[in-house]
Amino acid sequence: MSATPTASTPGASGAEPLVISVLIADDQRLVRAGFKVILAAEPDIDVVGEAADGNEAVRLARALAPDVVLMDIRMPAKDGLTAAREVIAGCDSKVLILTTFDADEYVYEALRTGASGFLLKDAPPDQLIGAVRSVASGNALIDPVITRRLISRFAHAVRPPALQPAQLKELTARELDVLRLVARGLTNAEIADELVVEESTVKTHVSRILLKLGLRDRVQAVVVAYESGFVVPDAS
Repeated sequence: MSATPTASTPGASGAEPLVISVLIADDQRLVRAGFKVILAAEPDIDVVGEAADGNEAVRLARALAPDVVLMDIRMPAKDGLTAAREVIAGCDSKVLILTTFDADEYVYEALRTGASGFLLKDAPPDQLIGAVRSVASGNALIDPVITRRLISRFAHAVRPPALQPAQLKELTARELDVLRLVARGLTNAEIADELVVEESTVKTHVSRILLKLGLRDRVQAVVVAYESGFVVPDAS
């Protein structure tokens, strides 16, 4: 269990918002300092540690059990991808990958490893804050534009479309529709508009899809959709 409760939006009772604990792992001191200043200014976010390399990131994640680990992919001693895999295997922490456009190939592998999403290192402060909150609340962070480009490119490169796994046969026609749109990077609200249903209905469908396929989050659902051949990568 995390050292601090996973954050959530305050309810009607007016209870104080729960605090999200964050570990920042990046080999650049200025980057860590910048992220810390941005996040520490938020009342519901607490930066509990900083790591300058992959080994330190794993050690601190295990010691501090943060809700979210911001993990740079390119780090000394142990790269962020390996560190992310060890954190995910040994902790309950959610990993949010920090990347740049020139590190696309690592991002896809990170998603397959179990990272909860990724964020460009030069993203504006509001996106960084929103990403941390989203991942901490149990949502996968999937930017529609970036995700479609990444998944289409690397799912196609990693392996050719295979036969659809048997689990997909357990999904209803509507659940398959939702999975297809999730794989395109659409949010629940966008899927609701596309299918002309309530957003709460989409959330229910997504939950059932994850349960039936034995997946942790929608990032894994996106990967399965492409790797199984259920959704075919764009030709472009």
